[in-house]
Amino acid sequence: MSKKRSSLKRRENLKKGVYLLPNLVTTGGLFAGFYGIVATMNGDYNLAAWFILISAVFDALDGKVARMTGTTSRFGVEYDSLVDLVSFGVAPGLLMYSWALQSFGKFGWLAAFLYVVCGALRLARFNVQVDTVESRRFVGLPIPASAGMVASCVLIFFQLGGSGEIKKVSVLLLIYLLAYLMVSNHSYNSFKDPELVKRQPFSFLVLAIVFTIVVVAQPEIMLFVMASVYVVSGPIGTLLKYFKRKSPEEKRSGEEESSGAEIENSQIS
Repeated sequence: MSKKRSSLKRRENLKKGVYLLPNLVTTGGLFAGFYGIVATMNGDYNLAAWFILISAVFDALDGKVARMTGTTSRFGVEYDSLVDLVSFGVAPGLLMYSWALQSFGKFGWLAAFLYVVCGALRLARFNVQVDTVESRRFVGLPIPASAGMVASCVLIFFQLGGSGEIKKVSVLLLIYLLAYLMVSNHSYNSFKDPELVKRQPFSFLVLAIVFTIVVVAQPEIMLFVMASVYVVSGPIGTLLKYFKRKSPEEKRSGEEESSGAEIENSQIS
């Protein structure tokens, strides 16, 4: 009986239709990701990287638009995940394969496939943990950030005077690393802290303006630096937490050893 009710409820929700504005923004992200694939097939890797980043902008906007307009829905969540897989999984995977991994043969396309499948697993895990994990932190590297790292590598390559394709073992290792980080348990900041949108000191505004000017002046270099810092922030945060936990334990064990030595000395005396 409950199954019949749930199926009827789903049919009623479909009949009511879907929210137009946030899903149009999500579709804009899908368009940018798809055009990134087209640009990759045409050998225009620089343009493909820019469209992947444009898709990331749409991805950041669709959720905010849905929340601001009160038009969040389960359909929008599922649609957004499918778009993310295309724009931040398939598009960067194909870009890296065509630009840097093709010459590695089997290891190259396996790395590209591993990137895509780990991105899919990352999205699936996020969807099932969205109600149980703290909103201010992500478990594993978010797939848009991973795609941003891929795109920024391509952009800085062309910015520094490169052209055409590249064959570097470091790029192959980077793809394996990004695939691992997406399915890892490293914690990443989501920048969804409510304190960020509250009143801040005037100096914060000045710093934000200066930072924006620097990014606009050298976007390729700054995007690469920001993506790199965010990618390594997860493992570094894990190491810091490990050493913080270890230091009190070492202190306790040292105190226990000293107290034990005092007892032994008192017994001897």
